[in-house]
Amino acid sequence: MPDKDGFADRFGAVAGDYALFRPTYPAGLFELIAGLAPGRRVAWDCATGNGQAACALAAHVGRVVASDASPAQLAAARPCPGVFYVRARAEAVPLPRASTDLVTVAQALHWLDIPALWREARRVLVGDGIVAVWCYSLCRIAPEIDPIVDHFYTHIVGPFWAPQRALTDTGYRTVPFPFIELEVHPPDMIAELTLAAFLGYIGTWSATEACRAARREDPLVLLREALRPLWGRDDRPRLVRWPLHLRVGRV
Repeated sequence: MPDKDGFADRFGAVAGDYALFRPTYPAGLFELIAGLAPGRRVAWDCATGNGQAACALAAHVGRVVASDASPAQLAAARPCPGVFYVRARAEAVPLPRASTDLVTVAQALHWLDIPALWREARRVLVGDGIVAVWCYSLCRIAPEIDPIVDHFYTHIVGPFWAPQRALTDTGYRTVPFPFIELEVHPPDMIAELTLAAFLGYIGTWSATEACRAARREDPLVLLREALRPLWGRDDRPRLVRWPLHLRVGRV
């Protein structure tokens, strides 16, 4: 339910699991985008969630302002040197005009008021400043496992995805991007996960939480039963790969 400011916190209930189970972005992604910025003084990580991208970005930028509208997400965010968390909507971040070298949005653009974000990015960015937004596709594990995950994504929790989530299925390519776009080739995300960790990640999907609330049962129970014979031992790490989609533009 939206709060008094009209913000619907889709991940507040799973903020702790979000911080624990969401995959981390490759270090090469941050080296790439920081290297394109005209300076490395200040970056704004919008819709920071638990601060995962902000903390990685801080290794390349002097100061990262990490904003989110969700109090629960910010409460679960980990402290990192050089990262300053602030509760703010995407269209109204407390940064001065022309004060920022880089604006990033990690796996969250589809939840935002995109035209308002673009206006705010233009306001805070310096000349030749960089906007970088990215998302990742449905993960790939193995030929015998992928169809089961695909079925869960499309048919079990599929009806509970918010309409804007479809923007990630196209890698944000259908989103109007009013900047001078640069050609970039980001590395994929990879992680080694046990079955429990993988299910923990699936449990952070907004559609999984919505399905659980609507049906009053946990859809992960059946998914666990379907995957267990194929995964091997429960504590066996499996390589999980998420194709990463990055759009970068200069103002």
